[in-house]
Amino acid sequence: MCRSIKTLRPPYAESVTEDEMRAAALQYVRKISGFRAPASHNSDAFDAAVDKVTDATRELLGSLVVKGR
Repeated sequence: MCRSIKTLRPPYAESVTEDEMRAAALQYVRKISGFRAPASHNSDAFDAAVDKVTDATRELLGSLVVKGR
């Protein structure tokens, strides 16, 4: 789907910044919504979705257990 989103978990990434998580979330929301930049009447919903996906990404990465490391 979003081929330019890089894997953010070890061993592919040793550390992940907030900006990297947000960039991945933004790409995902753009793909799902079909908007590169939403119209002003959709910007609040778009921004809220990016925030929620960023939060979910942070939670997921914090919960993963990578064996063999």
